[in-house]
Amino acid sequence: MSAGELRIGEPATSAAGVPGVAHALARCRELMGVRRSVQTLRLLNQDDGYDCPGCAWPDPRPDDRSRAEFCENGAKAVAQEATRARVAPEFFAAHSLTDLATRSGHWLGEQGRLINPVYKAAGSDHYAPVGWDEAFRIVADELTGLENPDEAAFYTSGRTSNEAAFLYQLFARAFGTNNLPDCSNMCHESSGAALTETIGVGKGSVTLEDLETADLVLVVGQNPGTNHPRMLTSLERLKRAGGSVVAVNPLPEAALMRFRNPQRVSGVLGRGTALADQFLQIRLGGDMALFQALSARLLAAEEASPGTVLDQAFIAGHTTGFEEFAAHVRAHLTPGDVATATGLRPDEIDELAGRVLAADKMIVCWAMGLTQHPDAVATIREVVNFLLLRGNIGRPGAGVCPVRGHSNVQGDRTMGIWERMPDAFLDALGAEFGFAPPRHHGLDVVDTIRAMRDGRVKVFVAMGGNFVAATPDSAVTEDAIRRCRLTVQVSTALNRSHAITGERALILPTLGRTELDVQAGGPQRVSVEDSMGSVHASRGRLAPAGPELRSEIAIICGLAAATLDRTATATATAAAPTVDWAALAEDYRRVRAHIANVVPGFADYEARLDEPGGFLLPHPPRDSRTFPTPSGRAAFTVNTCEIRPTPPGHLLLQTIRSHDQYNTTVYGLDDRYRGVRHGRRVVLVSPDDLAELGIADGARVDLIGVWTDGVQRRAPDFRVVSYPTARGCAAAYFPETNVLVPLDSTAKRSNTPTSKSILIRLDVHPEQ
Repeated sequence: MSAGELRIGEPATSAAGVPGVAHALARCRELMGVRRSVQTLRLLNQDDGYDCPGCAWPDPRPDDRSRAEFCENGAKAVAQEATRARVAPEFFAAHSLTDLATRSGHWLGEQGRLINPVYKAAGSDHYAPVGWDEAFRIVADELTGLENPDEAAFYTSGRTSNEAAFLYQLFARAFGTNNLPDCSNMCHESSGAALTETIGVGKGSVTLEDLETADLVLVVGQNPGTNHPRMLTSLERLKRAGGSVVAVNPLPEAALMRFRNPQRVSGVLGRGTALADQFLQIRLGGDMALFQALSARLLAAEEASPGTVLDQAFIAGHTTGFEEFAAHVRAHLTPGDVATATGLRPDEIDELAGRVLAADKMIVCWAMGLTQHPDAVATIREVVNFLLLRGNIGRPGAGVCPVRGHSNVQGDRTMGIWERMPDAFLDALGAEFGFAPPRHHGLDVVDTIRAMRDGRVKVFVAMGGNFVAATPDSAVTEDAIRRCRLTVQVSTALNRSHAITGERALILPTLGRTELDVQAGGPQRVSVEDSMGSVHASRGRLAPAGPELRSEIAIICGLAAATLDRTATATATAAAPTVDWAALAEDYRRVRAHIANVVPGFADYEARLDEPGGFLLPHPPRDSRTFPTPSGRAAFTVNTCEIRPTPPGHLLLQTIRSHDQYNTTVYGLDDRYRGVRHGRRVVLVSPDDLAELGIADGARVDLIGVWTDGVQRRAPDFRVVSYPTARGCAAAYFPETNVLVPLDSTAKRSNTPTSKSILIRLDVHPEQ
């Protein structure tokens, strides 16, 4: 750590405003120049432009959109993609993989756009240029040489379009495997599991209009100021309409204190809008206990005044399991248990219960602060229980709102990127293309790492993303990747996954979301699904960064044609799918015609995509209070809250993003909302905990992960920052602390890494 460069100041108490605009424009000017910045940003999130490559927050109706419908981090994401810098073949001649592996993710990303396919041969320490046909042949050789299709895994990042995702899963299943790990496995898999079980649909049930017209919104385990900044505008609209916001988070987040909307005079010249009416500084992992305590208070209020608190008609007509749930909640947790689990005072929970009782329409929003714990699925089921009590699912202004991270991560799942797609989808896919898709479940992210580690997966193909840096247990993951015979990365920019490779490796450069995509059928558009189930078109307008770039769809079709034609010839089977890959690459309307025949809700896809703003996918619980569960009703569930005390001398760590970061892409080394500048190796700890541990603010420490396997996981040389986080809790940035997340520490039922529940201790650094 360069301790002399790192500077720590006071955390901010407001977000956005003029500083946010200035930082965004400075970054755009640095990477794109003034003219290109204007050309690029004016089309961002516009109906005739392209979808932001950052988060999945929905766009307002076209007639309600700002001319600058983007946030600071969205502008930074676009600048990173539309940069004028290029990674040419000379770069790889000058930089070995050994060298690249020593570089930071920030340095790698700053080098610019990848513009040529390159290949690392076995035994070589350098990438060298390779032609597209030769690259496809290399992949086909390895895939067709496997003993079993399940020796390959096909990973997907959330930036992949609907059309590319559909073709990618078709390629994998036509090859014979359901090994389709994706970034959902690491973020909202817990949400999907819990919601599918309780309401029958693994997606959120609210629209943007619902959020802006609710009476009360709970923002739980989520930092919208950094991760979904456009959400702040919706929360401001809610507040101006008379609604309330409650923040539940171990860390105070500047944006939820006060939002200075740069598109309003009050945000530029005034103090902005105070968003959170109440802040509950909960301990990590205490959310289930909080929601059970709230439900217990609602049940007690109903007993005291029968027929006035719970929505008895909704419970009787649309749910199952209420009596068992109510009996459990009444008897399960004592006030002492709740205090231990949450770190909250009874009067704080009473105040929130009062807000709940006063609200007719209520929404609970959450992100990875809820999904990356051992009991994440049960916690989200408890959120659903809480909402069901007052009928807050399936009516305007109310519902569940898991806020997805990457721009099309929800659309990828809709298109079939899942290792456990239901039989109905596989039946439709097989009927459409005349083959029998594999039925056995495939591997998710954690199981893919295990399989590579154990030699059961030998070829790894990644459609975007930064798998090595995004996944847990960094040393184990990197060793697993290195055991592969071939790794393939379809990418726009360099990241650590290009430096940590299999015996052989390919980088296949692709068009970005901002770039014009012209195929034999003319200029093309793609489509994406946002976090609230709305599907809309995206049309790149910039000239491609280089003449050799191919679209994701063209790359998938090239790989599939090279591989599957050879497989069909070798096996001479009549069960091979009937797919004209070249025709699909020429005109994406043909892809969408297939999607319309296979995926529910996409009938008349092409025509509906022409509608201003796109179209909303059906959601039975939201649309008609119809619940596609086995019982046909929403399910109350019984969830046991396990209270896990932190041993003396230890802390519970959560991994977080800095404000200059999106997922594993680091735009800069500042986190100005938390007062951190010029560095990332910091650990935020409560001053009371530091006093108890006998560690000074500013001390240099190693973070030591504590796990049942006895393996010592160490993240060295972090600076301690005294910070107002919840007692017993700490926070540090990922991917630097992913090394501390054990591969086998995952959420029950979803297998999501528990990156918000890492037991650590602080060891004074040897050079302190």
